[in-house]
Amino acid sequence: MAEKIEAAGTSNFFVSEITIAELKFGAQNSDYPEKNAEKIVKLQQMFTVIPIFNSLDVYAKEKTWLKKSGRILDDFDLLIGATAISNNLTLVTRNVSDFERLDGTDIENWAK
Repeated sequence: MAEKIEAAGTSNFFVSEITIAELKFGAQNSDYPEKNAEKIVKLQQMFTVIPIFNSLDVYAKEKTWLKKSGRILDDFDLLIGATAISNNLTLVTRNVSDFERLDGTDIENWAK
């Protein structure tokens, strides 16, 4: 993954503020909260953090569609996906099957 980031340049990578929230929880819940919190600060300095506000309409539309079709997705994952869709960004994730449910997502799995 590091090679792909380096090749494209860090200015071409973005992180949803929801992803930051999930990482902060993981850090707090870990055996090394301070050390892991420092890693998150470095990540925030490295990449642009995208707010979710402009993605809320996409979130509402997708959640409604998913609920009606019986294909529920965790709200945080849905907000991350909606952020990628509304900003026309490729979503890099290991959880491809979760995000494939969303209309208009461009998904790549770099963990393969």
